[in-house]
Amino acid sequence: MTALGRLMARSDDDIPVRTPRVPAREAAERELSDPRYHQHDPNPVQQALDWLWARIDDLFTAAAGTTPGGWIGLLAIAAFVVLLLVALRLRLGAVRRTPTTGGTLFTETPRTAAEHRSAAARHAAEAHWSQAIQDRMRALVLALEERTLLTPGPGRTADEASAEAGRAFPAYADRLRTAARTFDDVTYGGRPGTEEAYTLLTALDTDLQHAKPALATTPTGSHG
Repeated sequence: MTALGRLMARSDDDIPVRTPRVPAREAAERELSDPRYHQHDPNPVQQALDWLWARIDDLFTAAAGTTPGGWIGLLAIAAFVVLLLVALRLRLGAVRRTPTTGGTLFTETPRTAAEHRSAAARHAAEAHWSQAIQDRMRALVLALEERTLLTPGPGRTADEASAEAGRAFPAYADRLRTAARTFDDVTYGGRPGTEEAYTLLTALDTDLQHAKPALATTPTGSHG
């Protein structure tokens, strides 16, 4: 019997009799399940990636259709967003690298000047210069407060303390400003302390312990 005869039979009245649909579909499925037909199919990972890229392409195509200028307008917006992110990243990086001068001088439980000096000496013995500088600067300020040469201020910054101390000791004003800047650099600016900076701060603290404050001047025009 020919191929046509296998696929189609005729009844006595010459009306063709077709193969039922269900057996035909099952035969086709068995044929297509043969591994020979699938040996070049992409693996599941590749299929998933193809699906993902197709969805992304659909998304960008839809966006381009609603953006003035089409693809050119969409690319311009994307470039602007990238530049904005780069500028923001650079700006935040610059902010983090800028030393902060508004931080308070004291952030721990109050201690005496002598206790801070002892702590500074221990840090220096271990070559922990940043911590040594911090404790020595706090000792310097507390010593002036204990002598009632500075008004106690727990929330005061190093700059504020050095400025007030500079008015009491004008001859040491420059060294006090340098000390405050050093404290801010190691505490808030992320700069490592050095033995040289600690030595200079220690010398200033020692000198101030033996220095006499400037006498307050009497305002002119106030006669008895």
